[in-house]
Amino acid sequence: MDLAEIWRVMRRRWYVLLPGLLLTAALTTAVHLLIPVEYQSQSTVTLLNSSKATEAFDGNPFLSTQASLTGMADGLARNLNSDGAKADLKALGVTGKHEVKIADNAQGPFMWLTVTGTDPAAVLKSDELLASYADKRLKEFQTQQSVAPAAMIRMATIVPPQKPQAQTKTRLQYIVMVGALGFVLSLVAVFFVEARRRTPRGKDRPAPAGTRPVPATAGPDAAAAGATDETMALRTVGSGGAGSP
Repeated sequence: MDLAEIWRVMRRRWYVLLPGLLLTAALTTAVHLLIPVEYQSQSTVTLLNSSKATEAFDGNPFLSTQASLTGMADGLARNLNSDGAKADLKALGVTGKHEVKIADNAQGPFMWLTVTGTDPAAVLKSDELLASYADKRLKEFQTQQSVAPAAMIRMATIVPPQKPQAQTKTRLQYIVMVGALGFVLSLVAVFFVEARRRTPRGKDRPAPAGTRPVPATAGPDAAAAGATDETMALRTVGSGGAGSP
């Protein structure tokens, strides 16, 4: 079946295709309205060595890096993603979903603080609260271990919470999926109706008037003989009619 035949079938069974396309359009519109647009804000922070550890570098913390800082960043990120931290953040007013992890391809103790939600203003505020809470938790960890203030690891903001950006990829995927599925099912229904309505070739067709049916068991010779006899009979009738007054 070529494209021309497919088009002819679709045009012939438009009464099946049209309702399917209208239903598909309604479903895609519903998905567009029911799935809200999500917004995401992200900030980047880093852990710095203590002021005591940077004395040998004239107090410049960016010249003093240790592997222990990356380990501390990993532990802090795990704590901020815990259920207890989620409860604390919710009490502080953080809405939406938050995630803390070590930055991809990071060359040091860099962390991404990300908040996702449906309200841009609330997302930005929540990311700011998350950054403040992360700094607080870092200090609490070290206080619990009786670390002297001069020896405490510090946190610095590299990239402040950014303006929330719309995340439309997920909603677009659902819309495309529903639209494609609806179109395919509409075509399936069209060709199903076409197959049910189409009479098989050579079956259930009435024989032309004035012809004798050929027995199904007869071969080609019998069919040819029947056709010859019928032709002779027609000629005889024609000759008799011409000679009559």
